[in-house]
Amino acid sequence: MSPVEIRAGTILPAQREVLTLHTADGLSLVGEIAVPVDGEPAATLICLHPLPTHGGSMDSHVLRKAAWRLPALAGIAVLRLNTRGTSSREGTSQGCFDAAGDERYDVAAAIEYAEFNDLPNRWLLGWSFGTDLALMYGLDPAVNGAVLLSPPLRYTRPEHLDAWAADRRPLRAVVPELDDFLRPAQARERFARVPQAEVVAVDGARHLWVGEPSVRRVLDEVVAAAVPDAVPLPTEWAGPFETYDELGTPIQSQP
Repeated sequence: MSPVEIRAGTILPAQREVLTLHTADGLSLVGEIAVPVDGEPAATLICLHPLPTHGGSMDSHVLRKAAWRLPALAGIAVLRLNTRGTSSREGTSQGCFDAAGDERYDVAAAIEYAEFNDLPNRWLLGWSFGTDLALMYGLDPAVNGAVLLSPPLRYTRPEHLDAWAADRRPLRAVVPELDDFLRPAQARERFARVPQAEVVAVDGARHLWVGEPSVRRVLDEVVAAAVPDAVPLPTEWAGPFETYDELGTPIQSQP
């Protein structure tokens, strides 16, 4: 089979299952796990989405494309969830948005699922609002480190950064040059109190990582943290795949 270019709507093979996660405060959350078809995962990403009051969900495009590509391209399991009160194509999680307060239980439920199911080498992948959740609630013994996409540091306080500094677990912040909230120079200043934090500036990129070049770059940076030997990710695929439109409707299948 001749290789084809991986595009925005390309879905590569994985075992996928829609989940219900249960929080310690009694809510049911919508989630999905995508794992490699063959063999054990090399790592696990626990995805924490952008601000739900501004359209963020487990289907936010970078997280969706991580689930569509990384099980096949890098052997990575991708766990996504809708935090409380958040809706996506898969459904709506119970509860109400709590401005990074009770979302602590949502983060804990996702980590618990990954740990209970023996998903290895667990990394938090936060995007925008999700980076605050990772920084505030991610220092769980079951987590190896965190990757932060477009961190606004809106809810994160200095004591959260100090806790990461004392803990020494890896922390990578991937910051767009043209971010609306926190640009690379500001990010380096804010993260200076975390000695192990790596700030990666991406020229020309914006907060929402729109466009395939931005998506490819950011997925490379994510994978480089968790499975360094898997980068750079391929941009072509020679096996079976599906193609979906932006609404999640299948429009092509290649056996």
